[in-house]
Amino acid sequence: MSREVDLLIRLQDELCERPGAVRTATALSHFGEHSLGWFALSGTGAAVDGRRRRQWLALGASAFTAHAASVVIKRIVRRTRPHDPRIRVGVGTPSRMSFPSSHATSTAAALTSLADLTGSRLPLLGIPVMMVSRMVLGVHYPTDTLAGAVLGAATARVVSTIERKTA
Repeated sequence: MSREVDLLIRLQDELCERPGAVRTATALSHFGEHSLGWFALSGTGAAVDGRRRRQWLALGASAFTAHAASVVIKRIVRRTRPHDPRIRVGVGTPSRMSFPSSHATSTAAALTSLADLTGSRLPLLGIPVMMVSRMVLGVHYPTDTLAGAVLGAATARVVSTIERKTA
């Protein structure tokens, strides 16, 4: 754990003083809270893109399912959030549990789905951005965000397969 703490502190030392870093991380935190921003994207896409409505709704289903899975895993693993006094915590959290990061999980699910939907890999660039934002805010260890991203991407693949088979 001490290596992760050291890595988290180094990351914060590098990024937290950069203009806009904490503000951007905080905005991403609000967007990703309980997957609400991803639900808004899913609903908007479904409303304006009737031809791909099912895929847009599948994006929301991916984010929801991934988020739910991360909450269940948190209750099983029960890893507490970073609490070293050198770590700057920049946002409140709904629980003290950190593994996996629900923000990274739902973001990876939504953006993997969006990449599939659009045929562009560009949305995938948002996954590490959300991962880093959780560490900038001091609420997750690196492995929390990595595990969340893997879980989210895998969830998106499963939901996408189900969506295609039931179309």
